[in-house]
Amino acid sequence: MYELIQAVSHGDEKTALHQLIYTLKASGKHYFLRNEILHFFGEYCHQSQKPAYFYYSSSVGKLIQYTHEIILEKESIWFVIRPKIANQEVWQLTADSRFEQMTPQALLDVRDRLVNRYQPHILEIDLHPFYENSPRIDDARNIGQGLAFLNRYLCNQLLTDPQYWVEMLFQALHGLQYNGIRLLLSDRIPSGIQLAKQIKQALKFLSERSPDEPYEKFRLAFQELGFEPGWGNTAARVSETLELLDRLIYSPEPGILETFVARVPAVFRVVLVSVHGWVGQEDVLGRDETLGQVIYVLEQARSLENELREQIKLAGLDQLGIKPHVIILTRLIPNCEGTFCNLRIEKVQDTENAWILRVPFGEFNPEITNNWISKYEIWPYLEQFALDAEKELLAQFQVKPNLIIGNYSDGNLVAFLLSRRMKVTQCNIAHSLEKPKHLFSNLYWQDLEEKYHFSAQFTADLISMNAADFIITSSYQEIVGTPDTIGQYESYKWFTMPHLYHVVDGIDLFSSKFNLVPPGVNENIFFPYSQKEVRDPKLRTQVYELLFTREDPQIFGQLDDPKKRPIFAVYTINSIKNFTGLAECFGKSQALQERCNLILLTSKLHQHEAINSEEAEEIQKLHDIIEQYHLYGKIRWVGMRIPSNELGEAYRVVADCQGIYIHFARFEAFGRSILEAMISGLPTFATQFGGSSEIIEDQENRFNINPTDLEGTATKILDFLEYCDTHTEYWHEVSEWMSQRIHHKYNWHLHSNQLLLLAKMFSFWNFVAPENNEARDRYMETLFHLIYKPRADKILEKHKGG
Repeated sequence: MYELIQAVSHGDEKTALHQLIYTLKASGKHYFLRNEILHFFGEYCHQSQKPAYFYYSSSVGKLIQYTHEIILEKESIWFVIRPKIANQEVWQLTADSRFEQMTPQALLDVRDRLVNRYQPHILEIDLHPFYENSPRIDDARNIGQGLAFLNRYLCNQLLTDPQYWVEMLFQALHGLQYNGIRLLLSDRIPSGIQLAKQIKQALKFLSERSPDEPYEKFRLAFQELGFEPGWGNTAARVSETLELLDRLIYSPEPGILETFVARVPAVFRVVLVSVHGWVGQEDVLGRDETLGQVIYVLEQARSLENELREQIKLAGLDQLGIKPHVIILTRLIPNCEGTFCNLRIEKVQDTENAWILRVPFGEFNPEITNNWISKYEIWPYLEQFALDAEKELLAQFQVKPNLIIGNYSDGNLVAFLLSRRMKVTQCNIAHSLEKPKHLFSNLYWQDLEEKYHFSAQFTADLISMNAADFIITSSYQEIVGTPDTIGQYESYKWFTMPHLYHVVDGIDLFSSKFNLVPPGVNENIFFPYSQKEVRDPKLRTQVYELLFTREDPQIFGQLDDPKKRPIFAVYTINSIKNFTGLAECFGKSQALQERCNLILLTSKLHQHEAINSEEAEEIQKLHDIIEQYHLYGKIRWVGMRIPSNELGEAYRVVADCQGIYIHFARFEAFGRSILEAMISGLPTFATQFGGSSEIIEDQENRFNINPTDLEGTATKILDFLEYCDTHTEYWHEVSEWMSQRIHHKYNWHLHSNQLLLLAKMFSFWNFVAPENNEARDRYMETLFHLIYKPRADKILEKHKGG
């Protein structure tokens, strides 16, 4: 970067940069983000009649392409430059035209001054010391592959100091048990050196038995050698597992380590924490703040229980009566509005031992806590909830769980509190971090506090993401974005909360804790439209009428020509999901209106159904756009909650009509509906902002759309439709390609298998290197009590006053 900075400090390049800055100053603004900077630079190049190469290839052009922020002060200009992914630098252009590299602390002060909220001697949060001695990835391309990195690191340690690490491995295996039942190793084997010797004897013993001989038949003789149950359910399986361990001791390789650890019976009891929303199985989807995350957690619970059951069986432990136990921990809502959210415990459908455990919020204010509470207001109740939940979980399990998985900011904070108290491995799943979704939300947090309480949420995020043993994300972009955009977690690297604190190093993006483990989709509900033999003809007719012809107070619009190709969209109504943008894109394109109908499926249709002003505004705006562009007869808006089996059929019905699916969100961390549409066989166009582009993996950029470019999006859709008209098999080819991609890459079996492997590996890592975590966790506790609790208490005071 230094060389590029030097290049723009002289001659014509310097002149061009100063002319651009003059143009920025003339706009009257002081703060510019990347899109604005590129726009102004493009205008400058055009007006100055610069040659085409200048925009991209000149030194100043390259500098501008890397620049994500420019801040204009009286005496200097500040640049936030991102020359590569996960690497931001701060440079100041002084009044005498010199570039100086600056610290993040200096930039945060500038941002505070920009909004007239500068405060000297503000609290600084710097988490770098807790990561500097930990093994970390050195190539940004490998971020999110923490497990593979940790496997390589541990294998290198085994080679470097085999005696120490074999002893550590022995101690970890020696300590495994289930409710007092010893697993894998008994006291007959006292050390790692003895274990290595006994493995040889055990393999000789097994070689003399039939490969299919059940473990129970030779269990007693095997115990005489010092080996307890858990190695396998047959002689062949036991032998394979011991051979893996033998190879790991004498010639460690990452693949061997991963395969062996996957077989270790170390996880039996799992807690999934999902606090906000309506967590239930019937009549909840589409309610306030209740959609993708609830589906995710229920399907994850089913999949984990199934995967654990299979692992227990292969380990030969089912014969001992050992079975998995999975609990979804959520809040009990006394005023449950006809749902089952007031039931303390509820079995998860299609499982043997997975349950929803509901714990009520403490009686701070029954008028508040007896009812549904928005995720933005939930913060004062989480600490007591965690304390009460700990007692309930111990009563259910009889012992502590092996793994606690948090979901979203509130669930992750509860997971931190529980795992800290119970000394249990903690996994975080953000789903969607709010800070990057709401532009400048940290800078103007005081103005937004009454509505969103971001000071509590962003602090909770910092605490839980750093305390977590491992974090799973659905996409690479969720962590570090793209060359053009900042990742969700990357946005926590440094930021200011004026008058509250500065984060000068909030997370190590190169930490092995980050792991890419995308979710699956329920293929019993969402499956290809072409599987006619498993579709219900009555359901198909019912859903077709719902989408295209039925009259209902909760359905807006009758189509003039229902046979036109449908454009289908399914979201909740809010400004981020951007239904209004899609409707406007359709309204501005006469060509799209001539060829297609627009079918919208939401949970609400009328303003009086909205729970907040933003939702009401979006509903009214959508009605206004329909009126403005005279879309009557061309649009159909279904505003009701429908069961998941009808939703699955809805995608297939649209595919029957050779329609397309559009995900027009301004930002999408991942996009569950994209998986559902694609596996159903619907060609899918999705926003380029966020992780959804990784789902489609469209190398030719045919199906990634920019929701801020309405004309460009319409053109991209029309190009696809025209090609489908002239090449009759093209729609079917895209349909099959997208469906197969989801089936093979985004399935719950892969997800659960990888998640359990991560839990085992990071539990082992914590066992061998506990000193890495204790100081960090104490720091997190300090942040909790020093910052989070006072902010949460302010919300509680508001609730008491209300």
